[in-house]
Amino acid sequence: MADLTEFKIIKEGEAEILMHKQNEVFYNKAQVNNRDMSIAVLRTFISKRKEEHEANVPKRSKRAPKVSENGLSEPVKEDVPNASPPEDCRANGEDGNGNGNGMALDEPCNTAEEQVKTTEECNVAGESMSNGDGKVKRELKPPRVLEALSASGLRALRYAREVEGIGQVVALDNDQASVDACRRNIKFNGSVACSKVESHLADARVYMLTHPKEFDVVDLDPYGSPSVFLDSAVQSVVDGGMLMCTATDMAVLCGGNGEVCYSKYGSYPLRGKYCHEMALRILLASIESHANRYKRYIVPVLSVQIDFYVRVFVRIYTSASAMKNTPLKLSYVYQCTGCDSFHLQPIGRTIAKNNSVRYLPGYGPVVPQECTYCGKKFNMGGPIWSAPIHDQEWVTSMLADVKSMKSSYPAYDRISALLTTISEELPDVPLFLSLHNLCATLKCTSPSAVIFRSAVINAGYRISGTHVNPLGLKSDAPMDVIWDIMRCWVKNHPVKAQPADQAGTVILAKEPVLQANFARAVASLSKAQAKKVARFLPNPEKHWGPKVRAGRQITSKHVSLLGEAAINGVLNQEDNEESKAKRQKVEENNITV
Repeated sequence: MADLTEFKIIKEGEAEILMHKQNEVFYNKAQVNNRDMSIAVLRTFISKRKEEHEANVPKRSKRAPKVSENGLSEPVKEDVPNASPPEDCRANGEDGNGNGNGMALDEPCNTAEEQVKTTEECNVAGESMSNGDGKVKRELKPPRVLEALSASGLRALRYAREVEGIGQVVALDNDQASVDACRRNIKFNGSVACSKVESHLADARVYMLTHPKEFDVVDLDPYGSPSVFLDSAVQSVVDGGMLMCTATDMAVLCGGNGEVCYSKYGSYPLRGKYCHEMALRILLASIESHANRYKRYIVPVLSVQIDFYVRVFVRIYTSASAMKNTPLKLSYVYQCTGCDSFHLQPIGRTIAKNNSVRYLPGYGPVVPQECTYCGKKFNMGGPIWSAPIHDQEWVTSMLADVKSMKSSYPAYDRISALLTTISEELPDVPLFLSLHNLCATLKCTSPSAVIFRSAVINAGYRISGTHVNPLGLKSDAPMDVIWDIMRCWVKNHPVKAQPADQAGTVILAKEPVLQANFARAVASLSKAQAKKVARFLPNPEKHWGPKVRAGRQITSKHVSLLGEAAINGVLNQEDNEESKAKRQKVEENNITV
């Protein structure tokens, strides 16, 4: 039995893990937002999966949704027959009340063979059912989940204990200390965890390649870039399954090292105010590229930028015909070096002729050599995913689920605020503008967000916020309209004379074509803003961010990550241990003498 004095118990949700006092296995408290959001998505996925199964949607119509010219997917509507949902098999170790905790650490857990056998028996028991008219209908099996990089196993344990209707959860890691910690934590969480979670020492890439189309959900949450895992991950997901993917190398994705981003993701980033949303779209484009190699394609249901990372949730389908629509969903980005104007260049287009569709390269260029507003040159980035990055129906379902199970989410305030903001985003508008940047270009005072929103709405266009940046504004208004509104604002709020070669001077030298109306519009505030619902919350504590990689020695250079108090505590503990070891050595030498 393990000595509990060497460990501290960490509880998150319904799971508890034993963490060694040394930095042996990676654990980051800040990722509670990530884990809570993943559980919310997983619950919605299980619900949607059951609805699709009961509706008996033909695979072909589900795999190949109709894609319009602008890359938006149009879902296929079908009548849903009345069918009773199948009963899930009860997991091993659960009593009638669903309880199964309290197993001792030294009590043997089910072996992998026993767990697989149990899963097979459960699946066979629910393999078929009668419809009443003599026909046999396949019953839906519980979804299998693969956590490719498990570390302590906290995520896998939370999935198994908190998500109703989940099947087997396979936790992998390539580090023996992490696998030992994961197995210890599985036993510590009782019979329910033992019956549902299994831990293996394996390279995630090799494991996923050798288990093609076996998992309904694959979760990738690496320390750094997920690029090396994407090719095998898209092959391991079943048709219609879910891939959850995190990227924490934000410096690379946001343009700090563009050449590195291109080598890892196949896209060149730009350093605009929208760089964090561009990071999301670069990751989605990369996953789509890997999926296309196997005649597969992705449908994003949720894409979020939280804290210091981006996280995407996509469903993966197989269809050689639907895969042809990929160029319609990708675009290059032209960013002016003088002002905040940006333009998207779609890679492909379609022409409908009779009953057939022709796929052709996109028209271009969408911009001249010099910016028409300020006369400066353009930087070009991409390609990025320019189709919607959220499914608003999923977001609404998740938000309702999170609110109905408030006590089940330790990070409820943060994820409910995030989902609320996402539910109000314009789904078909890639990237966003920064009102403060527009004003900085013109060297003018900034109008309030309500006034600017009203001017855009009064001009006949749509506008919304974005979850990525509290100052960001998404709008389908062209840049001509945006700059005309700002010219009208400057006429009412004059600015000091600037040098003639400044971008702002060139923009203001032109007379506005559109006369902006700054009267307050009814829709200038979103529903959440009108109700004063919190949308952007501060970090719950200091040094809320990435932590030191497992196994690395903590030194004074990590003060920005852990805080001065934590660093001093670790260093003092190391000094005490070192002096204690020296005293023991001196005593041993004295005894020998």
